Amino acid sequence: MTLTLETPVVARTRDPKELLNAVQPHVQYLPMNVADGGTLWEREIALLLRDNTMVRDMAERILGQAVAYTVATMEHKDVHLGVGKLVDIGVHQLILDTPVYFAMCDIYNGGAYRHHAPFIQRRSDGLCLSTADFLREKGWAVDEELWAIDGSDCSPCDNKVPDSH
Repeated sequence: MTLTLETPVVARTRDPKELLNAVQPHVQYLPMNVADGGTLWEREIALLLRDNTMVRDMAERILGQAVAYTVATMEHKDVHLGVGKLVDIGVHQLILDTPVYFAMCDIYNGGAYRHHAPFIQRRSDGLCLSTADFLREKGWAVDEELWAIDGSDCSPCDNKVPDSH
């Protein structure tokens, strides 16, 4: 009898916090208080908490899914993805902090600016749920509750705008 030992393959989950913080050395054009001595993750959480009524745990959940979605749209331009209202709060936070968003585009979109061109009408075809499935397949931890809450009410973007999500 021959025994073959196989090394188990451990799937590593992509860490949104780590990926956002990796952008920090590439951020240009921010004032000295870019992260008030902290990380970009902490900066974006503080901005979410400043501008929205939510607790820190929810801000972290939303930002994590927003980073996953945003990076995925940059890495997989040929895949149509969309988010619901809740995760979109975090996507908009990233885009509104333009020096951080530009740095994300530099790192994760090959240096090209990635436009955000949402349709006016929301879709009701399950795109949010298929986006969550896609993210999971690509190694992201998916917050099922955040994606399911808007699962049939998605805010897709117009892929006719050059390099857009």
